[in-house]
Amino acid sequence: MGEQQHVKFPQEVIDEYAALGVDLPALFSAGHLGNRMGVQIVEASAEKVVGTMPVEGNTQPYGLLHGGASAVLAETLGSIGSMLHGGVSKIAVGVDLNCTHHRGARSGLVTGVATPVHRGRSTATYEIVITDEQGKRVCSARLTCMLRDVTAKDAGNVPGASVAGGDTA
Repeated sequence: MGEQQHVKFPQEVIDEYAALGVDLPALFSAGHLGNRMGVQIVEASAEKVVGTMPVEGNTQPYGLLHGGASAVLAETLGSIGSMLHGGVSKIAVGVDLNCTHHRGARSGLVTGVATPVHRGRSTATYEIVITDEQGKRVCSARLTCMLRDVTAKDAGNVPGASVAGGDTA
């Protein structure tokens, strides 16, 4: 469940991170929580992030996809888009997430697609649409991330990130 499949990144993004000695496709994942929930990132760029998550293992007592699981998928995808928009000198930190749950899902995979609503210097907002295997909308979400400069304190958690002012730690 925690294994990451091959993620499609735009070549210019791969090149930007490679210049810093970072193998972005090898480094990239949905994070510890996303991995435990079976989130798989299929495609990632600042313009569009696509990921899937199994319903099984992520349900509430009635056997329906847990709303919190949809929120994890939405925040993961929106954060990835924000991080890619911010580039190697910024960290994307979620500051607002809202989710509207439209229908339940009992089995299969759900797919989330995050697209930008706003991409600025200090914030990025993404709309995330989560659908079931029949293409029916399960959840609509919106995530806003603050984009802050990487500091020396952050550098240990952001491999290859450049610290504001050009230094790396």
